[in-house]
Amino acid sequence: MSDDDSGVAVGADSGVQVGGDAYGGVRLPQRRGRRSRAGARGVIVAGALSTMVLAGSGALWFFSTYATSQIKSVDAGTAGSDARGAMNILLVGVDKRDDLTREEQNRLHLGREVGQRSDTMMVIHLSEDHDKVTVVSLPRDSWVNIPGKGTHKINAAYSLGGAPLAVRTVSEATGLSINHYVEVNVLGFIKVVDALGGISVCTPVAIDDQHTKFKLAPGTYELDGAKALFYARTRATARSDLDRIDRQQQVISALLHRALSGGTLANPVKLTALVGSTLQTLTVDDALSKDMLGLANQLKDVSTDDVAFTTVPLADVNYRAPTGESAVLWDKTAARDLFRRIADDEPLVKPAVTKSATPGPSANSSASASSASSASASPSPDSADASAGKDLTVPPERIAVRVVNGTSITGLGARTKADLLRVGFQVPSAPGDTATRNYTDSVVRYPAGREDSARTVAAAIPGAEMREADVAGVEVIVGTKYSGARKVTVKEAVASPSTSPSASDAPVARTATQNICKK
Repeated sequence: MSDDDSGVAVGADSGVQVGGDAYGGVRLPQRRGRRSRAGARGVIVAGALSTMVLAGSGALWFFSTYATSQIKSVDAGTAGSDARGAMNILLVGVDKRDDLTREEQNRLHLGREVGQRSDTMMVIHLSEDHDKVTVVSLPRDSWVNIPGKGTHKINAAYSLGGAPLAVRTVSEATGLSINHYVEVNVLGFIKVVDALGGISVCTPVAIDDQHTKFKLAPGTYELDGAKALFYARTRATARSDLDRIDRQQQVISALLHRALSGGTLANPVKLTALVGSTLQTLTVDDALSKDMLGLANQLKDVSTDDVAFTTVPLADVNYRAPTGESAVLWDKTAARDLFRRIADDEPLVKPAVTKSATPGPSANSSASASSASSASASPSPDSADASAGKDLTVPPERIAVRVVNGTSITGLGARTKADLLRVGFQVPSAPGDTATRNYTDSVVRYPAGREDSARTVAAAIPGAEMREADVAGVEVIVGTKYSGARKVTVKEAVASPSTSPSASDAPVARTATQNICKK
């Protein structure tokens, strides 16, 4: 598997999109050259991240004309946005059945009612520098005011007034200005999952949906598009829609990861299939339809480490509305604080504290060596102590590493690559050499935003220093003191959703990297 750090090694960070009953994702054929690869990475992230449906690669001229002709647009009453700056996108997943065949309706257990219903709403916030993405799920049963219609469940806004009313409702409820609108239907989700070769999901509880006949025992599974739809859509677990939100966020993360690790960028056949099967399932606001590529290019450096998921805080999950409907009430104070933090670009996921220093060129390696040894108290070169997991958040199998020999020792780069592969890292490219061969201590270099992944690599290489640098992905410069790589164990804390948060509580949030299932 490849991870958010695949920058140099894999050549792209990625994304796809999802929403409760409707999701999607797209990518375009790739063109030669570093610039086109960066554009490709951005197009994918733009679609996926925003949990939109658009992943792309390559030929910029082709994308701008082809995508514009394929994507549907709608006057959603959005605020629009500047080329740069913070941005809020409303993602709506719709359960549209009118254009499905009888066989498709029966196979997907969607029924035969005409019309469209919104089953998923998410607000995607892009930070001012477009380096971070926050995805906030809005429970479909949220009891809110719908302008001009009174109080209803939030998903009624789309049925009562289409995209414009959905945008107004969410803007009023969150206090955020909605700059853009993205809508995806049920077929878009199925097609993008199948185009990516399926996704890996994991359920901690049994699922037994009598309506769709979809059943899963607790465990990890590979699902195709139709089964992934059932998984993301079902409410047949104890927490109903709240559990479904957790699954949807997991599915989005899995799609992001699969798009990156499945070789889609480098495979024109996969890219073409992804583009051809999903672009027509996407509807966006008029302004965004004309500048999807511009947005994509601005997101080219975002990875799964940079995408945070959370759910609006709730005060009552068993609210009985005046109409007799079962609904949920937001914790107004906590929700107001959450959306204020989002508007102010405050991170919802605190950066993990690293024990190793982030030294400059003259730093001594002892601090980093201390970090590595604290991650593993075991003297064995092959196994780190279990305590390593408490500070490491990204597992080796999701980290693509580039190896560079910083010494005059012949074959040291190849040996380091073999060692890293043996302990679980990805090293997809051949080792290189530094211009000068005078490195004594090994150095783990990483770009801004990849510190968590670099920390895992440093923990696996005793004595390695960590340095933030202007590099495309995580890179290991091997020094003469290199003595081998050892296994590290990552133990990720599982966030427990709270149904009664207080305004002072930090929202429960997890990155896309943390959401990806472990096999």
